[in-house]
Amino acid sequence: MENQDKRLYKSESNKVIGGVCGGLGEYFGIDPTILRIIAVVLIFCHGAGLLIYFIAWLCMPKRQPQAYGYGQYGQNGPQNPQ
Repeated sequence: MENQDKRLYKSESNKVIGGVCGGLGEYFGIDPTILRIIAVVLIFCHGAGLLIYFIAWLCMPKRQPQAYGYGQYGQNGPQNPQ
């Protein structure tokens, strides 16, 4: 059964420039490197890849920290061992 709450976001953990290819890779379950190669090839095809990337960068929302759960430090916040 497919997850119905799956949403497209810019990736914060797998980004090189703006997180667009990383977010698309996470959404579709494919390696973002393949999408980056496709984007570079499209850039050399009269700049189409650059225009598509820029539009996607503007339209795709950034994932909010609460979408990850409690964030990088967990429920209790950062721990300072002394």
